[in-house]
Amino acid sequence: MAQCKATANDLDLFDQIDFHVGDARTLRGIPRKAFDAVLPMGPLYHLVLKTDRLVALRSAYACLKSGRVIFSALVSRLGILGYLTRDNPLWIESRKSVWSHIRNGHRSPDAPPGGFCGYFARLDEIAPMHEAVGFHTAQIAGVEPAISADDESFNRLEGSQRDLWLDLLFDVSADQCMVALSRHIVYIGYKPAA
Repeated sequence: MAQCKATANDLDLFDQIDFHVGDARTLRGIPRKAFDAVLPMGPLYHLVLKTDRLVALRSAYACLKSGRVIFSALVSRLGILGYLTRDNPLWIESRKSVWSHIRNGHRSPDAPPGGFCGYFARLDEIAPMHEAVGFHTAQIAGVEPAISADDESFNRLEGSQRDLWLDLLFDVSADQCMVALSRHIVYIGYKPAA
């Protein structure tokens, strides 16, 4: 919170922002039907239980004005494999953990402590999860389409070459293959007009 407040102050926005720390499942103290957009940028991959993710989405839905937009961030179940290959190659030696991740989207309950404990979504469950609480789906896109294991190569590009690659990646970001293999996924939907 301190870093967020410092950044808002540096940008001369501090007086325009209400800061709250809380639970995404309840959003206590947050006004209902008051926002033009909601951005769950962590709860859907930090909440391991499906019931908790649905409760968080219901709370976000309640805070949103009719006809307005939700942008949800998720971590892809298969897209994360590129990251694990690069940054944690020893993970593959724990077959039980590997298959728990692939089957269930999270570490096995008896996994040793440490590491990221989160939920990794399958593409085919993202829209139904949001739609179950009332959202209408507009788009689902991969955040790192086609480069999820090697975004550093893209980051080194400059000028028109970088722009052309960025345009192409944007154009293919909603292709289902690209979405499923991207490390992060964004869901864009809306609360129907009343």
